[in-house]
Amino acid sequence: MKEFDVYAYGVIASSELHLLSMAFPSPDSYAEIAASHFMTGGEALNSAIVLSRLGVSVQLDGNWIGATPVGERLLATIARYGIDTQRLRVEPGFAGVREIVFSDDRSRTIFGNYVDLLSTTRKWNIPRKDDLAKARLVCVDPPFQAESALVGAYAVELGVPFVSIDCPYDQALASSAAAVIISGEFRNRAYPHVALAELFAAYQQRAQGLVVLTVGDEAILYGRKGTPGKQLKPYAVNVIDSAGAGDSFRAGVIYGMLQQWSDEQTIQYAAAVAGMVCASFPGVLNSPTHAEVMHFMQVYPSAQ
Repeated sequence: MKEFDVYAYGVIASSELHLLSMAFPSPDSYAEIAASHFMTGGEALNSAIVLSRLGVSVQLDGNWIGATPVGERLLATIARYGIDTQRLRVEPGFAGVREIVFSDDRSRTIFGNYVDLLSTTRKWNIPRKDDLAKARLVCVDPPFQAESALVGAYAVELGVPFVSIDCPYDQALASSAAAVIISGEFRNRAYPHVALAELFAAYQQRAQGLVVLTVGDEAILYGRKGTPGKQLKPYAVNVIDSAGAGDSFRAGVIYGMLQQWSDEQTIQYAAAVAGMVCASFPGVLNSPTHAEVMHFMQVYPSAQ
């Protein structure tokens, strides 16, 4: 008997989210803040919260939490969602991972201390294989390099499917995953001169599982090795806050995989979760329940 539906390993951050009433400003100009909110940040944490709201049990692991008032508030926020935090380490003298996000109706701009996190000494846990063995599915972020790769290797060894994001196609986190999701942001950064179709084919040729390429509000491209790629247009929603859209999409993919749905049903569900998160503020903390997602899909059909 598995103790958790999902073991999520990756980035855990506190966030100050500021919603702008106009476009993000150019240098030396001005923009109006419409609302501000204490938020969560980091792919693993945001995905864990959305999954919890969907009724999925999650154990969270990853970087250390600062022994500060902000860190205490972050832990209290996580606890409200029933997420298992037994592995989270509170580190004295560490400020924690923090970010400030400005979001308008088309973009999000992040200021944080991720370079300090990832380019100095290790400030994250080494994953434990026995934790992965307790889960039905594993969710892993790539930034922690050897430790992130170890999560994928443990999952393969244990026969537990894992879902990864934004990793090169020639790495095991992509090729061995049950699903790998590549964002437009990562594609533009890692493969700026590679055409979308060519990049999709490169992932497909090496992948054992589902490959998904997202491109903001453009069509989602998905498919498996040896099959033609399929497309699904995201739901047309009034975007209020796009922060956490990708994390919410991944949570929807994981939910569909836990239900053993078809790829088409899984991607459409994930698109609905992401659309609903984008249409609320703050989106991740107010992410929908499963019943709300199903109702949304009935009322607002997406274009195939």
